[in-house]
Amino acid sequence: MESRHAGAAVVLSPDGEVIATHGNADALILPRSSLKPLQAVACITAGAPLEGEQLALATASHVGTDRHAAVVRDVLTEGGLTEDHLGCPPAWPSDSATRDEMVREHGAPTRIRMNCSGKHAAMLRACVATGWATDGYLDPTHPLQAHIRDVIERLTGEKVAHTAIDGCGAPVYAMTLTGLARSIHRIGSASDRSPFALHRVAGSLVRAVRENPWTIEGPGRPDTVAIEQLGVFTKGGAEGVMVMVAPNGTTTALKMLDGSARASTIVAATLLERAGALASADVATLAGALSLSVLGGGKDVGTIRPGAGI
Repeated sequence: MESRHAGAAVVLSPDGEVIATHGNADALILPRSSLKPLQAVACITAGAPLEGEQLALATASHVGTDRHAAVVRDVLTEGGLTEDHLGCPPAWPSDSATRDEMVREHGAPTRIRMNCSGKHAAMLRACVATGWATDGYLDPTHPLQAHIRDVIERLTGEKVAHTAIDGCGAPVYAMTLTGLARSIHRIGSASDRSPFALHRVAGSLVRAVRENPWTIEGPGRPDTVAIEQLGVFTKGGAEGVMVMVAPNGTTTALKMLDGSARASTIVAATLLERAGALASADVATLAGALSLSVLGGGKDVGTIRPGAGI
């Protein structure tokens, strides 16, 4: 045993009942980018007219490829907006090939390449649709953020306990892992044919992500690979947060207490496997695609895998 990650997790049944907990699932956490599905749903209910790839990008932590940037740019342009309206900080793409090409062309960090630019573009489109000011849209007291907070409380079933500022500059809200799992379960198991508007929006979001898994992160990245191989709805967040919904609705939310994300995807899939929601062979195949190999002299000499103590 070379390394260990302590964590907390909760697993919900397809009916939304708690069937397993590990650690303190009722301690407050900041969900970071795992909050994006909730924020995206709120933006659509506020009027942002997004579908397909554009809708999926609203909940993404993308790697900044040209394809990602093009979709975000279209979201802005169709709303009469430009990249200058984005409140997220400029950043290099995290996709190394794209970054290398930009460096060769003497490029510079831009807001549209920042991994949260899709979320920010959706927020701006919601402001345009509703008539709210785009200036100051990230202020926690802005009408858009008040609406997002209200939707979050409805989905989690909890009152927001604390408001902080995420890495992209947007408000992020403290909640329990149980509340986060409950909200993601409601989104991940919703139908786009539901008689309830909020559920229809959530169902459309999940379908858009499953139909366009490249949007949510990028080729070969954990979230994208898990969606492609397992058909799950999943969203990682900074500081080791992860949410995952199996096709049958079984849901898990977890946080690695050391903040490391390297084990979060395979642990989430393992928890769903143990709940009978994913096949063991499929989870093993996923593990092989997650770059969990340990290299020695440029060769595979071992692999990171879940221990029996999960």
